[in-house]
Amino acid sequence: MGLSFSSGRKANGFPPDKSSGSKKQKQYQRIRKEKPQQHNFTHRLLAAALKSHSGNISCMDFSSNGKYLATCADDRTIRIWSTKDFLQREHRSMRANVELDHATLVRFSPDCRAFIVWLANGDTLRVFKMTKREDGGYTFTATPEDFPKKHKAPVIDVGIANTGKFIMTASSDTTVLIWSLKGQVLSTINTNQMNNTHAAVSPCGRFVASCGFTPDVKVWEVCFGKKGEFQEVVRAFELKGHSAAVRSFAFSNDSRRMASVSKDGTWKLWDTDVEYKKQQDPYLLRTGRFEEAAGAAPCRLALSPDAQVLALASGSSIHLYNTRRGEKEECFERVHGECITDLSFDITGRFLASCGDRAVRLFHNTPGHRAIVEEMQGHLKRASTDSTRQRLQQKLTQAQETLKSLGALKK
Repeated sequence: MGLSFSSGRKANGFPPDKSSGSKKQKQYQRIRKEKPQQHNFTHRLLAAALKSHSGNISCMDFSSNGKYLATCADDRTIRIWSTKDFLQREHRSMRANVELDHATLVRFSPDCRAFIVWLANGDTLRVFKMTKREDGGYTFTATPEDFPKKHKAPVIDVGIANTGKFIMTASSDTTVLIWSLKGQVLSTINTNQMNNTHAAVSPCGRFVASCGFTPDVKVWEVCFGKKGEFQEVVRAFELKGHSAAVRSFAFSNDSRRMASVSKDGTWKLWDTDVEYKKQQDPYLLRTGRFEEAAGAAPCRLALSPDAQVLALASGSSIHLYNTRRGEKEECFERVHGECITDLSFDITGRFLASCGDRAVRLFHNTPGHRAIVEEMQGHLKRASTDSTRQRLQQKLTQAQETLKSLGALKK
């Protein structure tokens, strides 16, 4: 089960992707001819397209240290990309092979030294450890034991708490399981939502949430004792206000905001920074229209780390809204040759990533830069000291220059 990839440049361990030797190259060319045509997409806000997979990508995850993006595809590989290469011409990736199976979901561990994958045929979780080699590269090794099989229906989402205390898996029935990192089931949650369509662990690592056939998002707290021992899972709060099934939701980086999108053709932004133990409900901050969510096409949602921008995907198109006013600011049509399977902002909020065919497409988050401009202008009016003013002006200028370079500065 030991996995590794050919060693490459010593500096950062990302192997060159070129195959060497003429025999190999001839084989390679022969394979290339049989491949279906890659979907072509261009846009002035497209920052990069990552194209090393030979199969369709189903899931991606940014590491918490911001250095890597993991992608998994039905070509039996997981690719680890360096985020600092995003704006370069070459996008190098490291490859981990999945023996006799393929991964449908991938998540980095909080310390970024391992990742977990859900195996399509094995119906189980596998853990891969990332070991740094002397030449600066990495070796990927699957742990000897996969997690035991506990789900009765297909698994749709997995997550790891950033506290490192638990793993969550959710299946398309009404089951959400909370696991220890060693593969023991700590708790079984019945969501009572007829079926689950999406589930996630909050970035703060305290909550798990799910949505499904019902018009709400349910949120639970996973409680641990002072010594780190698991105690219980308790209902925390619900997002109520949609009139039809919730299709997807997301947390902001500090878990104090959430966004949801529903079959009723609306999206909502919520303030979840509430004292739910005192029965305080989340506040609805904004409702916007997204008619596409009422259709049958798969629907995805991503919230920028600062909760200023909401990205919604329907089918193969992406729509970007500013959450302050609820206005649509950008629309990217037919981004992928297939329906979009995953949508995510990087941890800086500079880029939005999407996948749905054999490529990951990265977009400049212009609404995010515009939100910074607006925010800094507001703060500048109220700034009382010169040093504050200077700092705000610096941020403002930076955001304006970025927008100008992208040709996206509003007159």
